[in-house]
Amino acid sequence: MALSFFNRRGQDKEMTFIDHLEELRWHILRSLLAIIAAAILIFVYIDWIYDHVITGPLQKDFISYIALCQFSHWAHMGDTLCLPPAKVELQAITFGAQFMSSISIAFMGGFIVAFPYIFWEFWKFVKPALTPKELKSTRGAIFWVSFFFFTGAAFGYFLLAPFTFSFLANFQLGKSGILVTKPTLTDYIENLVNLTLGAAVSFQLPVVAYVLTRIGIITPSFLKTYRKYAYVAILVIAAIITPSPDWMSQMIVCVPLVLLYELSIVISKRVMKDRERRDKEWS
Repeated sequence: MALSFFNRRGQDKEMTFIDHLEELRWHILRSLLAIIAAAILIFVYIDWIYDHVITGPLQKDFISYIALCQFSHWAHMGDTLCLPPAKVELQAITFGAQFMSSISIAFMGGFIVAFPYIFWEFWKFVKPALTPKELKSTRGAIFWVSFFFFTGAAFGYFLLAPFTFSFLANFQLGKSGILVTKPTLTDYIENLVNLTLGAAVSFQLPVVAYVLTRIGIITPSFLKTYRKYAYVAILVIAAIITPSPDWMSQMIVCVPLVLLYELSIVISKRVMKDRERRDKEWS
């Protein structure tokens, strides 16, 4: 079993299945080294990152709380978007909880920081298998994948997280006041990671639509036909991403994903027009 690939010097050679596995191993290894390097850098400044980044959505002076409240007043909506900060005290219930959480923060942050390089390594592995025509149609892939990834991560961190934590921290069961929310550090980090990376992955929808249209799996008419089913799937995704059951957090996720789906239809149309134009030129 052999496939024709280009080696690193651009010379054509036959590579066996074992050669492909060896090549993939080196791409994965370099990606892991990039994550570790970024994680070490983050761990050096872990105290500052914890105080200003990780617990940012819990601080009353968090930029999102201030900006949303100012926008609410500017739009003559009163205090509708003035969210009450999440007044909670995180707790570590095991001896190693704080240390292990710092390790988790370092590696998750390392993955986010190193994401463009990780995708570049993946792209280097896949690129030799593409034809010149396919390569031409995939220009800027690294930029756009990284752009939507960081846009989604920022959306999850700056907008979705404040709404979610504000609602969950201030939700009171009963009126006796004897229940107090005291989340663990691990629980908080898991929720923050789910919100951030969940939004980052969800924002890849236009890129996925572009690729699938290019290879002929989907069409604009297909996306339009199954639009209503897609909206139901978006509601499910919103319920998975947001741990809070309030409708505001659900809508904050649903509206951007619906817009991204509609953007995917526009992108798919443009791709189809390009394909039809090229087919006419070749015929």
